[in-house]
Amino acid sequence: MEKTAQDIILKPIITEASMENLEMNKYTFKVAKNANKFEIKSAVEQLFGVKVAKVNTISVKGRKRRMGRFEGYTPDWKKAIVTLKEGEKTIEFFNNLV
Repeated sequence: MEKTAQDIILKPIITEASMENLEMNKYTFKVAKNANKFEIKSAVEQLFGVKVAKVNTISVKGRKRRMGRFEGYTPDWKKAIVTLKEGEKTIEFFNNLV
């Protein structure tokens, strides 16, 4: 079954650190755990109409959480930091946040 761009890019990550990276044309997204860098690059280019220079991925381990006397872990997930090419337009979703 073919993965669509919406299946690969799950949601943007909006944190203080990710907002500082916007000045360097770096955008942070939560992506599917089984997505590779090539799929992430093509999904971002297709969804936002920009050219991607480089993709860095980070697998984030789930954290231990407690609910009363019960312990468990949050799910593991994958994060992608996408760097756009020089002179490329910005991703419009992030423009209103800065």
